[in-house]
Amino acid sequence: MECLEGKRSNTMIIGAGRACRLVLSEIKKADEEKRNTYPFLPVCIIDDDKKMIGNEIEGVPVLGTTEEIHRYVEKAKIEQIIFAIPSCLEDERKRILDLCSAEGVPIKVLPFISDLIFDDNNNKIIDQIRDIRVEDLLGREPIKFNNPEVKNFIRGKVCMVTGGGGSIGSELVRQISKYEPKKVIIVDIYENNAYDIQQELNMEYGDSLNLVTLIASVRDYYRMNQIYEKYKPQIVFHAAAHKHVPLMEVSPMEAIKNNVIGTFNTATLAQFHNVEKFVMISTDKAVNPTNVMGASKRCCEMIVQYLVQQHEGKTEFVTTRFGNVLGSNGSVIPLFKRQIEQGKPITVTHPDIIRYFMTIPEAVSLVIEAATFARGGEIFVLDMGKPVRIVALAENLIRMYGKIPYKDVEIKFTGLRPGEKIKEELLMNEEGLQKTKNKLIFIGKQIEIDEKYFAERLRTLRNAAQENKEDLAVAALHDMVPTFITPEEFNKNVMTEKM
Repeated sequence: MECLEGKRSNTMIIGAGRACRLVLSEIKKADEEKRNTYPFLPVCIIDDDKKMIGNEIEGVPVLGTTEEIHRYVEKAKIEQIIFAIPSCLEDERKRILDLCSAEGVPIKVLPFISDLIFDDNNNKIIDQIRDIRVEDLLGREPIKFNNPEVKNFIRGKVCMVTGGGGSIGSELVRQISKYEPKKVIIVDIYENNAYDIQQELNMEYGDSLNLVTLIASVRDYYRMNQIYEKYKPQIVFHAAAHKHVPLMEVSPMEAIKNNVIGTFNTATLAQFHNVEKFVMISTDKAVNPTNVMGASKRCCEMIVQYLVQQHEGKTEFVTTRFGNVLGSNGSVIPLFKRQIEQGKPITVTHPDIIRYFMTIPEAVSLVIEAATFARGGEIFVLDMGKPVRIVALAENLIRMYGKIPYKDVEIKFTGLRPGEKIKEELLMNEEGLQKTKNKLIFIGKQIEIDEKYFAERLRTLRNAAQENKEDLAVAALHDMVPTFITPEEFNKNVMTEKM
């Protein structure tokens, strides 16, 4: 944060409140003490309280409102902006940050007021100024889960995470490890990811965390049974899955083997071994799916419901469903960043495509909290706020790099990929919403499964996939999931509604 005298940039501060005063006071004190100072040269303040305009704070003038940001960026030759309204409401925060990002200069932000830290080790607000992140442009404050029941749920339990090396799985392992589990078991087929999270946790916890890392495939029933028998997990988080939509369109048998058969193996073994809770990680792509990946995940949800309806054993089954996660493997954000940094055009499939987004910690907090108060059979759905247009996300990301969309960085529309929807949904038509004690988590009411019909169709699906009969497997998946329609049909309906 600190830099040598003379290396400071003309800085505009958004917000003339207490945070602004503290920032300016700390800069002034550093100047008076003639020590290495901060890289900010405050030249103007912007605030929507018109009574403040014309005043000065620590010698810095309040010039105008947020609608005049562009005017004063040009007039004062602004080189960077500090957003200093930590208590700003979600919609207003997004509106102002959109205006700032349009200026093509670096933006720094103060965290949300709940994230500011003032203690014996860190009592300066200026040290908490950070670069703007994509999450800041989502239009809502990152959701925080602070349920004291979670610690009681995890503490002293043997917890297993399948797909524990993946983006969701590894964050599950991180958060579980904070709650004093008896043992954490990472199960993953990809040894590099499993090794990375293993080493991270070893460095973080040393011998205080009882950690077991196993290389295994959820497709292998006998290997998974061996793991259940040896380690006797009490809580299982099932995150292992193939999730990449276009790749699964090309190799549908692999989605069925890994997602459907892998879930059936892991879930039925949990029931047989009397696991206390089994938590299946699903996706909004399972709702009225238009691709093999989404249909396979809907089938996984149905497997969980099928086992719930049998009322055998003591295992409580629960499904958690959410949208796209920022920064995950396969997310658009890392791809966009690579394209910008390599000087290539950003590729967006369609100008109208929209998605719901959340951060990985948000998604994982939802999973753990839902598991805590689940009683069996629920699909938990997170209120993810407003959907985000992907092209707007790309434009804002370009501006965050200090560049101008369509001028410095081209945006190319490449056409919808195989199986891709224009928009995602969070709930099926057959499901109603039921509130929980967390106002951001809802329960979707499931439809009944015809157990005999379902078992027969599942057997047909499994056999077709294992014999690599692609057409037969996809046809069987359509039989299993009646709401599975072609993307062309779905997207045509969406575009018709828009007209």
